Amino acid sequence: MSYTEVPGVRVPIRMWADPSTVEGGAMQQLRNVSTLPWIKGLAVMPDVHYGKGATVGSVIAMHGAVCPAAVGVDIGCGMSAVKTSLTANDLPGDLSRLRARIEQAIPVGRGLHRDPLDPGRFLGQSTAGWDDFWARFDGVAGEVRFRRERAAQQMGTLGSGNHFVEVCLDESGDVWLMLHSGSRNIGKELADFHIGQAQRLPHNQGLVDRDLAVFIAETPQMAAYRNDLFWAQEYAKRNRALMMGLLQDVVRKEFKKARATFDQVISCHHNYVAEERYDGMDLLVTRKGAIRAGAGDYGIIPGSMGTGSYIVRGLGNTAAFNSASHGAGRRMSRSAAKKRFTTRDLEDQTRGVECRKDSGVVDEIPGAYKSIDTVMSQQRDLVEVVAKLKQVVCVKG
Repeated sequence: MSYTEVPGVRVPIRMWADPSTVEGGAMQQLRNVSTLPWIKGLAVMPDVHYGKGATVGSVIAMHGAVCPAAVGVDIGCGMSAVKTSLTANDLPGDLSRLRARIEQAIPVGRGLHRDPLDPGRFLGQSTAGWDDFWARFDGVAGEVRFRRERAAQQMGTLGSGNHFVEVCLDESGDVWLMLHSGSRNIGKELADFHIGQAQRLPHNQGLVDRDLAVFIAETPQMAAYRNDLFWAQEYAKRNRALMMGLLQDVVRKEFKKARATFDQVISCHHNYVAEERYDGMDLLVTRKGAIRAGAGDYGIIPGSMGTGSYIVRGLGNTAAFNSASHGAGRRMSRSAAKKRFTTRDLEDQTRGVECRKDSGVVDEIPGAYKSIDTVMSQQRDLVEVVAKLKQVVCVKG
């Protein structure tokens, strides 16, 4: 599917989704974004839906400005996946023990490690920059620096909501490990602080939506935000790397006889800002619920806890600012899902998956999400499929 162009105020809205299927609230958010004086382009992914502050599934390119709410409060949230040497034949019939071992190794929800983990224990030689990373924490906003101990203890933890750890099979029967998480509480606190700072700036007072408040280039506020933003994005990336190390450690121990080995890990953000150049202009590209899909870039597009996911390679479509969807996208809110579905529905829709099937995760039921296969068909000009995965174990926060 090529995109549909919908009229905007300062720029057209390029949509890789059928505009008639997008809820009114999300369309209004997109039109509001198109009014920003600094905007140079707006692309909308097929998993688009209404979001807090700004639309999920939106790619916003601005010159000399950035909107912190258009990143989202989970700065750097994203995905990691790795193919293993195991096959379906190596897996036991009962996967409950494997799920329990994963849950023991990786704290979920608001959980944290009692003591900060030593990355060298789980990442081997891949520990470059950790000391420098933590040293730079002293330079983030003073209002959140008191959270350092908690941030250290949450490094290597999952969180809640739509975050997950999965064991999957591809269509050839090979086992993959996959996880979805972000910058935990420290990212949220940094985001909330800077969104509040932006909303108080004089140049944002006339905006049609105060959630779209921006920082402007070459100001102290922009410099402070960029510093904290890029630190939080790195926290999220390192958090996923450490969790993947923990997950691989569990798999090695559980499958000693098979002597599991692992390919190169694929990792991608889908709530973040990048400095990119288009049409001879340096832009700040904000992806909220979107991955980078430059030519040859590997990415991960998950479905829901009972459906398939995709490993993809970008096609480098500059009309979409080299982007693609970050997942299936919700088709109903969490509160609506809880009213609509029961635990019986959850059991039916996750049959064959070793996972939680209680009321605490009904809002994550597959029926609350769009069809991942439909979403993939709408972005054939953005990515090509490398592998299709189906989870057999899913750990939720």
